[in-house]
Amino acid sequence: MKIKLLAALTLATPLLLTTSVKAANPQHVQKLISTGECTRCDLSGANLSGAHLIGADLRDANLKGANLTKANLEGADLTGANLAGANLTSAFATNVNFKQANLNRANFTRATIHDSNVYGASMNDLNITNAEIFNTGIGIGGEDAEIPDWK
Repeated sequence: MKIKLLAALTLATPLLLTTSVKAANPQHVQKLISTGECTRCDLSGANLSGAHLIGADLRDANLKGANLTKANLEGADLTGANLAGANLTSAFATNVNFKQANLNRANFTRATIHDSNVYGASMNDLNITNAEIFNTGIGIGGEDAEIPDWK
């Protein structure tokens, strides 16, 4: 009996000591889906794969680590949003305002990005493999890369 109790405590202890991982606020996700507006919302880690977020107001929203695979973000306002580590594989991002957004480590593989504003956005370790980018200040370069003056 004592051995079984000791074994159970040994297995359960790591579960009791772990800290919870912050995830999207379910009410914020529902608000975004139903209204298309969610400024300053916590959508971190949210699964928005395939979502139709056309014209969505996501200013200053936390989308860190969110799954936006195949999402339609046409005309969305993501000014100041945190998209660090977000997955935007095959997303449609035309006329999106990414002004001063955090796009560090975001994955834009095979995404379509046209006429979008990235003025002042942080784009360290951005993945743009096979992305279709037109009239948007994203490209391959380093610290000396020329960034257009978007306003």
